[in-house]
Amino acid sequence: MSYNYLPLDKSPLNFQQIKNLLEYDQLVSITFDAHEKITRCREYLDEKLEKTGELFYGINTGFGFLQNVKIDKAQLQELQENLLRSHACGVGEEVPKDIVKLMIAFKIKSLTYGNSGVQIDTVKRLMEMYNNDVLPVIYTQGSLGASGDLAPLAHLCLPLIGSGEVNHEGKRYDPKDIYKKFKWQNIELKSKEGLALINGTQFMSAYGLHNLIEADRLLEWADMIAAISFDAFDCSTEPLHEKIHSLRSHKGQVNTAASLRAILKRSEIAAQKKEQVQDPYSFRCIPQVHGASKDTFEYVLRIFMKEVNSVTDNPTIFPEDDLILNGGNFHGQPLALALDFLSIAMSEIGSISERRIYQLISGQHNLPMFLVKNSGLHSGFMIPQYTAAALVSENKQLCTPASVDSISSSNNQEDHVSMGATAATKCKRIINNVEKILAIELLTALQALEFRKPLKSSPVIEKLATEFRKEVSFNDADRVLHNDIMKAIEFLRSNSFD
Repeated sequence: MSYNYLPLDKSPLNFQQIKNLLEYDQLVSITFDAHEKITRCREYLDEKLEKTGELFYGINTGFGFLQNVKIDKAQLQELQENLLRSHACGVGEEVPKDIVKLMIAFKIKSLTYGNSGVQIDTVKRLMEMYNNDVLPVIYTQGSLGASGDLAPLAHLCLPLIGSGEVNHEGKRYDPKDIYKKFKWQNIELKSKEGLALINGTQFMSAYGLHNLIEADRLLEWADMIAAISFDAFDCSTEPLHEKIHSLRSHKGQVNTAASLRAILKRSEIAAQKKEQVQDPYSFRCIPQVHGASKDTFEYVLRIFMKEVNSVTDNPTIFPEDDLILNGGNFHGQPLALALDFLSIAMSEIGSISERRIYQLISGQHNLPMFLVKNSGLHSGFMIPQYTAAALVSENKQLCTPASVDSISSSNNQEDHVSMGATAATKCKRIINNVEKILAIELLTALQALEFRKPLKSSPVIEKLATEFRKEVSFNDADRVLHNDIMKAIEFLRSNSFD
C-alpha cells in the first residue's frame, strides 16, 4: 500500500491522519472491505424496493414536509437529481480549498460504512474528484446545521451529475469540460443517493477539523510567544514552579507551566533578581489561561473525531437486520456546542496576548514607552496594540454562541436547528484573528527583548529571534508596520515545532 494514500473504511481515523492528509497532499482510497459493504447495502436496497410497495422517506417519497408524497419508480433518478439542484442555494464567500478537500474525504468516509445505500460508482467518482484536484465550488452560507449541511453538500455533489462549478488546477470550470478531460460520464443517481449525499455534517465537520488543526498550531505558538514576552517584560519565574501547579493539576495548566519552564531554561534574563514581587495576570497566569484553552481543545477534538468516524445521513440502512430507519444523526448539535466552546477558548488566547502587548509598550520594567528610543518623535509600537485590541473586540462579538439560536424551516417539520454551520465559520474567523494577534505579540515581544541586551534570553528564544530578524529588522524609527505584521504572520505559518 502506498503511503501517499489515506485508506478510508470503517476503521477510525485519528487527528494525525487528517493533518497528514492536508500537509502531505495525500490522495484517498477506499479499502476492499468498504467496497464490499457499499455494494452489499446498495444491492439490499434495490431488492427491497423491487419486492415491496412500502414507502421509505427520501427513497421513494418527497423530502422534508413533502415526506408523504409517493414518487413513481420511473422518476426516482429525477427525484434525486432534483434534490441536488434544488438544495444548491449557497451564498457568501467560497469555502477554502483545504476545507472542500476535507468535506469530500469525510463524505467518502461516512459512505464506506455501508449504511447509506449509495452505489459504488458514486463513491469512486468522489475519490476521482479528490485525487485529480477537481474541487466543487461551495459557499459558506446556507446551512442551518440541522438536516445536515444541505446547501453546502448539494454544491459539493452537483458535479457528480455534471452540474455546478468546480475548481481545477487553480481555474474555474464547468464540470462538463472536466468530464471531457478525464473521459468521465455523469453519475446516474439511484434511489436514496441524493439524500445520502446532502444529509450529513461534513461541512461542519470539515470546518471543525480545519479549525482544530489551526488551533493546535496556534496553541503551540501561544506558549512560545508568551515565553518571549515573559522574558522581555523581565518577569519572575516563580509562578511557573511545578509545586504550584501540582496543587491544581488541570492537565493543560500543568503542561503549559512545564512548556514555559523548558522554553525559558538557561535564560540570563530569567535568572536575574527581580525588583517586583508579582507580575500582572497576563504573565503570571499564562499556565492557567492557556491551559484552560488547551483542555477545551482536547474536549472539542474528541467530539469531532467521533463525528468524522460516524454515519450522519438519513435514513440509515441495516442490510443484516433488514431495517431502514429514520432518525436524526444529521443534526449538528454536538458540533455546534463544541464549536462555540472552541471559539471562546481561542478568543481567550487572543485576549490575554493583547494584554501582554499592552504591558510591553507601557513603559514599565525599564522598557521605553512604546518600545522606541525617541518616543514622541516616533510612535513606535503604539498602534499595533490598537490593531490587536480591535481584533480582540471583534472576537468578543463573534463569540456570541450560534448554538443558542434556532429558526424553523421546511414548514415547521425541521423546527429545531443547530446553527452549527454558523458556529463553524465564525470559529474560523476567530482563529484567523488570533493568529494576527499572536503575530503582533511576537513582533512586539522581540522588539522589547532587544532592550534587555547585553543579557540574553534562553537558547531556544535567541535562536527564534535570530531567524525572525532575517525577515523583520529591529525598529529604531517609525515605518509602515503593516508590512512587519504581515511578515510576522507568515513567520508563524512557515515555522513549526516539529
